[in-house]
Amino acid sequence: MGVTTAPMIPAAIILAAGLGTRMRSAQPKVLHALAGRPMIRHLIGACENVFGRIVVVVGPDMPALEDTVAPREVVVQRERLGTGHAALQAAPLLGGHQGDVAVLYGDNPLISAATLQALVAARQSAGLALLAMRPADPARYGRVVLDEKSEVARIVEWADATAEERAIGLCNAGVICAPAQDLFRWLGAIGNNNAKREYYLTDVIQQARAEGKRVVAVEAPEAELRGINSRAELAQAEAEVQRGLREAAMAGGVTMLAPDTVHFCHDTKLGADVVLEPNIFFGPGVSVEDGVTIRAFSHLEGCMVKRGAVIGPYARLRPGSVIEPHAHVGNFVELKATTLGAGAKANHLSYLGDATIGAGANIGAGTITCNYDGVAKHRTEIGEGAFIGSDTALVAPVKIGARALVAAGSVITQDVPDDALAIARGRQSVKPGRGFKGKGKR
Repeated sequence: MGVTTAPMIPAAIILAAGLGTRMRSAQPKVLHALAGRPMIRHLIGACENVFGRIVVVVGPDMPALEDTVAPREVVVQRERLGTGHAALQAAPLLGGHQGDVAVLYGDNPLISAATLQALVAARQSAGLALLAMRPADPARYGRVVLDEKSEVARIVEWADATAEERAIGLCNAGVICAPAQDLFRWLGAIGNNNAKREYYLTDVIQQARAEGKRVVAVEAPEAELRGINSRAELAQAEAEVQRGLREAAMAGGVTMLAPDTVHFCHDTKLGADVVLEPNIFFGPGVSVEDGVTIRAFSHLEGCMVKRGAVIGPYARLRPGSVIEPHAHVGNFVELKATTLGAGAKANHLSYLGDATIGAGANIGAGTITCNYDGVAKHRTEIGEGAFIGSDTALVAPVKIGARALVAAGSVITQDVPDDALAIARGRQSVKPGRGFKGKGKR
C-alpha cells in the first residue's frame, strides 16, 4: 500500500517596492488605505488564508512599510530594475522552498482568498498558472496571448504590443504561481530587451514554454484584480470595498436607510436589527450590538455601543468610549474615553472626556468635563442616577455622587456626595431701573 504525501503548503512573494509616483504622495503607494486599512494589509489578509509563508519585497528607506507588514519576512530591492528583478530578491529566502510560490503585487489589494486558491489549484495541472481578467477598459494592461489549445503563449506589455495584440480583451493581472525551483531558475534567465529596459516578471512565461511546460490562465473579476496606481483608482477601489461591506451588513440584519451614504471600516462589527440612518462614518475599531439605532451624521471610531442604545444625530464617539445598553447620546455630543452607563442620557451639546457616568444619569445640555489641565488628563466620575444641570463645567479630577443634583450653570471643582445638591455659580444681582428704559432699542 502506497504512502500518500501531503502537498506542500505554497508560499507567496508580494512586490511592494514601487514608489507610486502617480499617487503624488510622500508615503509608499501600498500604505494608502482602503476602508481604514493599508491596501497591502488587505492583500496579506487574503494571502494568510492560502499561503504558509509570505515574503514582502520593499524598496530602500521604507521603514513605515516594513512596520506595517510585520511580522512578515521582508527583503529590500535596492535598485528598481523591474518586477522580475524584484521577485528574484526573495530567492535567498524561498529559493529552497519545497512547493509552489506565487508572486503578487501590493497594489492589487482586492484579490480574494478564493481566487488565490483557484490559482494554486490550477497550477497543479500545469507548469505555471497566472491570473487574468477582461476589464471593461483594457487600457494599458499587458495582453494575454493564447495558443490554439487556449493555453497561454505569452504576455505582451502594452508598450511593446502591436495594434492587433492591443485589441485582445484578456489582460494580465500580474499574479503568477509556479514551483519554487522553476520560478527562480526562470527569473535568473530573463533579460531586459524591451522598451523600458526592465526585467519583466511576465517573461518567465517564455522560459516555462521553452521548457515545454503548460501555462494556464485563471480568469477572475476585474473588481478583484484591478491595480491601484492613482488617487482616482484608489477612490474606485474604495467604492468597491464599501459596496461589499454594505452588502454584508445588510445580509447580517442591518437596516440602512441610505446605504451609499454610510462609510464602513474594514473591521466594523454590527449586530442584528441595527438601524443606520444616512451619512454615518465608522472609523477603525467600532463594535455595535443588537438593536442599536445610529442617527444621521454621526461619527464613530474605537468605541463599543451596546444593545438598544441610541446614538445621534450629529454625535461623535471617539476611541475608548463605551455606551452601555439603552443609553442615549444625542445631537452634538462628543465622548472620548468615556463610559456612559446603562440608560444614561447625554442628549444635547456636551463634551464628556475621560469620564465614567453611572446608570440612569442625566447630563444636561452644554455640560463639559474639563479633563485636561495643560499637562495631564484627569477623570470625572458621575454616580448612578445623578442629574447634571445645563451649562455645567466639571473640573477633573472630580466625583459626583449617586443621585446627586448639580445646579445649572455651575463650575464644580470639588467632590459632591451622594444625594447632595451642589450649586457653584455667582449670585444673581438685579438693579431696578438700570435697563433700556428711555434709551430706545439697541
